[in-house]
Amino acid sequence: MDPLGFALENFDGIGRWRETDGVTPIDASGELPDGTAFDGPVEFREALLDRSGEFVRTFTQKLLTYALGRPVQHYDIPAVRAILRDAAGADHRWSSLVLGIVESPPFQMRRAREDAAVVVQQ
Repeated sequence: MDPLGFALENFDGIGRWRETDGVTPIDASGELPDGTAFDGPVEFREALLDRSGEFVRTFTQKLLTYALGRPVQHYDIPAVRAILRDAAGADHRWSSLVLGIVESPPFQMRRAREDAAVVVQQ
């Protein structure tokens, strides 16, 4: 279980607010890796907003990891910086990050896994 996910524990599987899980009161408190404590989604949001640069950078790296189908490597970091720089003009909107990723050299030049290729024999 991701400890940061506890901040959103008040929301059920379809996004409805709840105070208890059955009869058990929900504890939505936690701590960021730097030791900053939060209690619930409002304080969690405020803590993330205080670290917006770090949040956007990490989000972009995770999204690029998904797009590439592999972890981001040290040689991908210049592309991550370029994506962030270009998306800054659009206030790092989701669409600008996605566009930056699909236009990035790591995404444009990725190779398909050899074992994933389907060979049609006739």
